[in-house]
Amino acid sequence: MRGSQVQANETGRAASMKAWRTIALHTAVAAGFMFLLQRYGLSATLESSLLWAIVFGGCATGLAYSQANR
Repeated sequence: MRGSQVQANETGRAASMKAWRTIALHTAVAAGFMFLLQRYGLSATLESSLLWAIVFGGCATGLAYSQANR
């Protein structure tokens, strides 16, 4: 009985780490895309591009977190 509890706990921990890795990847890709679009696609200033990247990265984090906890 105890062995199955330990195995289930490790499986849950592995799933949790995978979810956080997915959230971090989603955040990085969204922020990078928005920065590149603003900076080079729309010729925005560096400050504006960074601000939009942070905002979209935050939104992507929230979205990915809500989807991971479904």
